[in-house]
Amino acid sequence: MSAIDDRLLEILACPEDKGPLLLAGDDTLYNPRLRRAYRIDDGIPVLLVEEARQVDDAEHADLLARSGGAPQE
Repeated sequence: MSAIDDRLLEILACPEDKGPLLLAGDDTLYNPRLRRAYRIDDGIPVLLVEEARQVDDAEHADLLARSGGAPQE
């Protein structure tokens, strides 16, 4: 079972661009458009722009692979 329920994932959005997020493992929500990663603490998404971290090219590819998401440029 994942940290985030599928139904919840459908309604969660990036607080910056309001677009959908990808679930990458049990501890990260990822916005590939802005290359921002949001952590999940004890099953609770921390969707604060100031708490997000920027992702480099290597981590971007890794997070996309972990989420099963298609590359977005």
